[in-house]
Amino acid sequence: MDQSTNLIALLATGFGLALIFGYLANYFKIPSLVGYLFAGVVIGPFTPGYIGDQQLANQLAEIGVVLLMFGVGLHFSLHDLDRLKRIAIPTAIINIFIITLISAFISIEYWGYSLMGGIILGLCLSVSSTVVLVRALEKRDLIENDIGKFSIGRLVVEDIIMILVLVFLPVFSQVFLNPQINQAEQTLYQSFAPAMIAVFKIILFIILMLVVGRKILPKILKAIVKTNSRELFTLAIVSAAVTISFFSAKFFEVSMALGAFFAGTILKETEFSKRAELDSLPLRDIFSILFFVSIGMLFNPITIIMYPYKVLIIALIVIVAKLITTTALCLIFKYPFKTALVIGCGLAQIGEFSFILASMGLELKIISRNAYNLILAGAFISIAVNPTLFKFSKPILEWFERKRKYYY
Repeated sequence: MDQSTNLIALLATGFGLALIFGYLANYFKIPSLVGYLFAGVVIGPFTPGYIGDQQLANQLAEIGVVLLMFGVGLHFSLHDLDRLKRIAIPTAIINIFIITLISAFISIEYWGYSLMGGIILGLCLSVSSTVVLVRALEKRDLIENDIGKFSIGRLVVEDIIMILVLVFLPVFSQVFLNPQINQAEQTLYQSFAPAMIAVFKIILFIILMLVVGRKILPKILKAIVKTNSRELFTLAIVSAAVTISFFSAKFFEVSMALGAFFAGTILKETEFSKRAELDSLPLRDIFSILFFVSIGMLFNPITIIMYPYKVLIIALIVIVAKLITTTALCLIFKYPFKTALVIGCGLAQIGEFSFILASMGLELKIISRNAYNLILAGAFISIAVNPTLFKFSKPILEWFERKRKYYY
């Protein structure tokens, strides 16, 4: 089967099964995204029958993440990012540190992981999925209020931290896993030099987007609007999102999602932001479905059967520990309990960067295939359970309100 046929087969089976399982999930009052995940499992390599092209699925899912982050940027101005930096930055760092510490301690002390392996496992479990969070916020009309803005600000900080981890991980793996490199300062310098260049590229990209992009993108959009062509306007929006994302990854070593986010924040400041959001919405919905299908394709159900206790612990760390930690940090920073709990529920899952970091850790032989499968299992379970957390949060909030009125 050639590449073009692979693509058509993947789209046909992926969308078809997503529709069937999504409808069944909705019929039984289960979130539709759980049906999309199961559609991926059905066409994945770990179940009998047709096997979808995983590489193509990942690329299509990447487009979904790019369009979604572009849409998020259209809701999130640069002023919001500046206003939230004093809260989003410390809470993101503290949360990542706590979850990484818990995960590393358990995996090193009880599962026999190496120090680096435990840290990588913890980092994978500490960050959240953009797609899952944004869909949850949009469904509840929370994306433009304080809950949405804080959650998105946290995600941006987490993305930047994970980009830095991905940049420096090959360097640290060489330094700590190869004793001979520690004895050679020149070799150590040669290892760090590419990482420092990558950091410089990230800073340069952000400066270019904030200075040059602010002047060029709005002018291009205004010229397109004058043509009175809706299809050209939609093309301009999608081109801006995908092109900037591609070049940010290709030349500046910034994630495509972060590049799309900055493109969206710049267009947010123009008068055409609402129109851009509406025109890109159908594409965002379609490709985000493929994101969940691609995650399902990665998941091996045998992992749950072979390592039930480990999977349970991973799930508890991601769902319970992250929810409690995030909620507590929000309360410490003076957010109301209702806001803190909703933010905690939204961030109690893992996603895109976890897969990227886990793949790099596996490639560098820092983590085992078993650890990689546990991370995927944690992602699958936490994403499937996440919508249910919001349902359970409602009676908790109602109970809290009753108690508050009783005492006050």
